[in-house]
Amino acid sequence: MSRDHVQSAERSAPAAQAPGRAHPEARPAPGGAEAPFLELLARGAPAEAYEQPVLLARAEGRPAGHIAELEQAKLLALRVRAELEGRRRREAELSALFETAHDLAGLRDLDAVLQAIVQRARSLLGTDVAYLSLNDPARGDTYMRVTEGSVAARFQQLRLGMGEGLGGLVAQTARPYVTDDYFRDERFQHTDTIDTGVRDEGLVAILGVPLMLGHHVIGVLFAADRRARVFEREQIALLGSFAALAAAAIDTANLLAETRSALAGLERANEIIQDRSAVIERASDVHDRLAELVLRGGGVHDVAAAVSQVLDGTVEFTEATAAPPHALEPAQAEGHAVRHRDDWIAAVTAGDELLGALVLRGQPELDPVDQRTFERAAMVTSLLLLARRSAAEAEQRVRGELLDDLLDARDRDPRLLRERAARLRADLDLTHVVLAARLEGGTADADQEADTRRRLWAAASHLAATRQGLAAARDGGTVLLLPVTPGDTATDLARRTARQLGTAVHEPVTVGASAPVEQLTARPDTVAEAYAEACRCLDALRLLGRGGDGSAAEDFGFLGLLLAGERDISGFVDRTVGPVVAYDERRGTELLRTLDAYFACGMSPARTKDELHVHVNTVAQRLERVGRLLGEDWQSPARTLEIQLALRLYRLSGITGPSART
Repeated sequence: MSRDHVQSAERSAPAAQAPGRAHPEARPAPGGAEAPFLELLARGAPAEAYEQPVLLARAEGRPAGHIAELEQAKLLALRVRAELEGRRRREAELSALFETAHDLAGLRDLDAVLQAIVQRARSLLGTDVAYLSLNDPARGDTYMRVTEGSVAARFQQLRLGMGEGLGGLVAQTARPYVTDDYFRDERFQHTDTIDTGVRDEGLVAILGVPLMLGHHVIGVLFAADRRARVFEREQIALLGSFAALAAAAIDTANLLAETRSALAGLERANEIIQDRSAVIERASDVHDRLAELVLRGGGVHDVAAAVSQVLDGTVEFTEATAAPPHALEPAQAEGHAVRHRDDWIAAVTAGDELLGALVLRGQPELDPVDQRTFERAAMVTSLLLLARRSAAEAEQRVRGELLDDLLDARDRDPRLLRERAARLRADLDLTHVVLAARLEGGTADADQEADTRRRLWAAASHLAATRQGLAAARDGGTVLLLPVTPGDTATDLARRTARQLGTAVHEPVTVGASAPVEQLTARPDTVAEAYAEACRCLDALRLLGRGGDGSAAEDFGFLGLLLAGERDISGFVDRTVGPVVAYDERRGTELLRTLDAYFACGMSPARTKDELHVHVNTVAQRLERVGRLLGEDWQSPARTLEIQLALRLYRLSGITGPSART
């Protein structure tokens, strides 16, 4: 924390407070170092207040260990506070969008709706000023319609010619533009009138997005600050969503104006009124139903079902790859539903990103209002998908942070680790396997490779979430921590994970697995050692030309002893000659001694019988029994090497018997 923050925290404490006398609200409460910070979190204290318990402990001369615990608890509390703030901000953004959509459904006053859109855009983006301009086709320019936060009268009355200033450029090109310093940006055509108005308002950073009806620009929505600022992609997308709602409000208002004009000019006014009223009422009904679905947490399929009832057809959401491309491309470009044979296709987009499509079947003819209703259903669908993606990405980040802490041994409080895992529906007390995953198909295109790695991380995070595990990006690949189900082995889990991730990213993915590990929070290096073992298995698979496969140390025979983090000698002996050891112990035979002599005599039965002082038929019978116990290929070169190594390890390690084996 900076010196200014410390000084600010010190100034916030009572001036007359003497060392050793704690302020009642700052004194650490019983129950551990985290207690004062939990109290701060509960009452929503500002970030500066989290330094007070540490400063107070130092002033009181508390032990260094206690102060270190306070520092660690403070950092964790600040991270929790930041996460809560981020979630509250995302909820506020979605709530404002949904409220605006609801306002649009019950549109009565266009100015009121546009003012609400500008106010919410300014509030959510945290800018000093927000404003909206509309194009004037008669004069060929664009003019201010609504402002929020503006203090300069000249600025509020500006008119921008097409191509002039940032707004004129947006209106002319139908593309968003952003500048962190307007007066130093040479991309725009600066004029004295515009620059004077912007200077009067004191604006520096400006973001403008077009208001589109189809492929026509009808105006521009702006967010601006009186200081240099970089607008993030999410903020640009959010302002674009508000612009889409503003355009829809203007479109609906224009439709209402056209209806009222038609009522005055047509002889069949009564019929037109009834027809239009029914259509608009139906549109308003579907808007209300969609807003209700959004507010009560409905999903994409709920939206499709609601629109199906209103339009008297069948509406389905489909992935972009499953929609007809020659209909989907113009639907995305124009922002309108496109007829395809007897169906209608509406693109579900977020900015320039295509998220999917809505398909309406059973209604080959749609009147304009029903078509717009169908298009607005696609807009609401995109909002729901963005909200779901935002929540999923937040959970992925939290899962990754927990796994990073386990790998780096930063947070060794077992109780806190278990609580964090429980919030993610993971149980660290179960037996887990650590898996290291890497892409095999390299590419010379750095951007394409980075995109493939992001898709690998997203697929791994989804797999971890469905399996109650954890996933994180690490060392150019992905690491997963997954629980082992009864009857499953580390090898089974590695191979299954390699197949699932490879299918998800459409590239070969190699997965190395550790041996199953327990009590993940008992030792600081438990997960790190298991990850190192998984990486060694991954490297071994690549060296052996088995890219795109999955495996664990147990698959490599005696090489597994070198790959395993803890040398499982008894396990290797058990797997290799355990049946022979068990047979000798049950029957009192000497098969193990016969095997030793057989290999010592160069695998010659004649020399073996002299070494053991038995008949050659006895040697043959014993070796036949060994073959039944170990398998017919026990004398192959690879198997004999492992068997001889297991026999030597059995003698050297003093193992008294195999693990439970029948």
